Amino acid sequence: MTENRRILVTSALPYANGSLHLGHMVEMIQTDIWVRFQKMRGHECYYVCASDAHGTPIMLRALREKRDPEQLVEHYKTEHKKDMVGFGIGLDNFYSTHSEENRQLVNAIYQRLKAGGHISEKSIEQAYDPIEGVFLPDRYIKGECPICGNADQYGDHCENCGRTYESNELKNPVSVLSGATPEQRQSLHYFFELDHFASVLKDWVHSDAVPTETANKLNEWLNETLRAWDISRDAPYFGFNVPGTKDKFFYVWLDAPVGYMASFKNMCDKNDKPLFDDFWQAASPCELYHFIGKDIAAFHGLFWPAMLHGAGYRMPTAICVHGFLTINDEKLSKSRGVMLGARQYLNHLNPECLRYYIAARMSNGVDDIDLNFSDFTSRVNADLVGKFVNIASRCASFITRHFDGKLSHLDPGTDLWQRVSDAAPTIEDYYENRETSKAIREIMELADLANQYINDKAPWKVVKQNGATQEVHAVLTTALDVFRLLVLYLKPVLPRVAEQAEAFLNLPALRWQDHKTPLKAHGINPYQPLMQRLNPNDIEKMMADNQQTTEQSTPAQQTEESFIAYDDFAKIDLRVAKIVKAENVEGADKLLKLTLDIGETNPRTVFAGIKAKYTPEDLNGRLTVMVANLTPRKMRFGVSEGMVLAAGPGGSDIWLIAPDSGAHPGMEVK
Repeated sequence: MTENRRILVTSALPYANGSLHLGHMVEMIQTDIWVRFQKMRGHECYYVCASDAHGTPIMLRALREKRDPEQLVEHYKTEHKKDMVGFGIGLDNFYSTHSEENRQLVNAIYQRLKAGGHISEKSIEQAYDPIEGVFLPDRYIKGECPICGNADQYGDHCENCGRTYESNELKNPVSVLSGATPEQRQSLHYFFELDHFASVLKDWVHSDAVPTETANKLNEWLNETLRAWDISRDAPYFGFNVPGTKDKFFYVWLDAPVGYMASFKNMCDKNDKPLFDDFWQAASPCELYHFIGKDIAAFHGLFWPAMLHGAGYRMPTAICVHGFLTINDEKLSKSRGVMLGARQYLNHLNPECLRYYIAARMSNGVDDIDLNFSDFTSRVNADLVGKFVNIASRCASFITRHFDGKLSHLDPGTDLWQRVSDAAPTIEDYYENRETSKAIREIMELADLANQYINDKAPWKVVKQNGATQEVHAVLTTALDVFRLLVLYLKPVLPRVAEQAEAFLNLPALRWQDHKTPLKAHGINPYQPLMQRLNPNDIEKMMADNQQTTEQSTPAQQTEESFIAYDDFAKIDLRVAKIVKAENVEGADKLLKLTLDIGETNPRTVFAGIKAKYTPEDLNGRLTVMVANLTPRKMRFGVSEGMVLAAGPGGSDIWLIAPDSGAHPGMEVK
């Protein structure tokens, strides 16, 4: 490991047109853990981020809410920062891409690329809405991806396969403003010639800078001729003007990553630190890491490093790519109502619990992470309360009551302390390589050893039989000093608990090298509980709060993008279904398992959230209506092969939609 490292770290910029959800927090927590670890080791490390403040969605929402885009951006910037602080995200600077620093840097990068011959101009066919009479930005167009065929994709890139394309390549495109098929009209655009950097990118992608799985995905691009990237958009657009134009704007994905540079420059200027060139010059010996989700790997793995290289700046040391967050095995989706707000979590639950759970599930790969609330509750209660803080709570009162709140010397009859101290290099390697799940597993094994040691020594029995002996004092001292080491190892994950533990142990802020030296004859303070057990009722309250917030915000957030075309609605296959059998689902508070006859050879299984209204006995033999052509969805309790239709606000006020008398299973509903 190189000593005295100088490190700049970023996480992806949250988009400033909506509240943060727990998917955002996964990335920020992972980034924050790594940054805190580096700072504990004494390295010069900075963590910056910013609001992603440009583009069509922000313009649309501001227009709908009848306020300036700048006001909308500032509102969410303030809200996002508050939520980040709530989760203990220790940013050194949080800024905005809608800033003068970013404008100047974007223009400078563009001018350098243009001077180097990497910018071209050409007239292209641009989508035009013949009803509304305007050119259509990418987000105003939806259709089928030209590469993978996935439906309902925007006109710039596919959320399913991750590929980018021009909007005129979409299959079956429609304007989200009017539903009309866009016409193609000529418009002058500016392009970044990505293929000029094919050789540089191939070398970079196949170095240690890019995870293997991500590099394999990027090879799909690199094995083809890299197409020129359209970096301009027609008015109306909220962003920076292309220099020398009035009605052309930089595409948001050009200026967004430059926001990393702008935020760092703003931090340097505010603190009078002349560091910008040190970190961003082409030959910089400093390190630069971007923590991102796998959905934006192409932008950070190809376009961004090519822009930097072409403009004479340094390329990233590495991109650290993670998977998505799912909740109870369901992918986060606003349209499907699978979303959990960061603020709704903070209103009800301890943020350190989520930090711990994410750390316990996170690897340096791109696998998705599932937030299963049953596992979440049991893991936090067993590990953090039952193992970790249990060590301090079992021993502290004895030290305070019998030994005047002072530690003595370690128990000479055990090698426990040395075993825990010697684990530091292993845990250090895990943190450095972002394998936090392995670090947590190692730390909890050490906590098990400490609790077993306390059980074996049983100081409470010795005190009862022989009084407060020196042997008891040594045992308690060993246990509490081992607890100190565990606090040190968990401090990147649990910064607030660590701060409280440092106050209890009467210590300055723990540093990584503190694992080498034991405490001796050291006074501690009275113990205060460090964590409370997670209560499943609080999780239920959080989910109810989240659902209510989502329902209240839906009308205000409704956009033209949310509507579907009549042709899409006509694809829904509604059938009469007879409920052959209804059953309770073990472990589910709201679900019933329905076996449905829709006139096919094999019955269908559907899980429906109607238990608050109906018992299984209410439903057996009843006719209802189901959506028969939904893609089967794997759930924790089994596979759901459709959806029954119901009406009402939810909970106990919900009613199954029943067909008219005379209907029979399988009958099509018109």
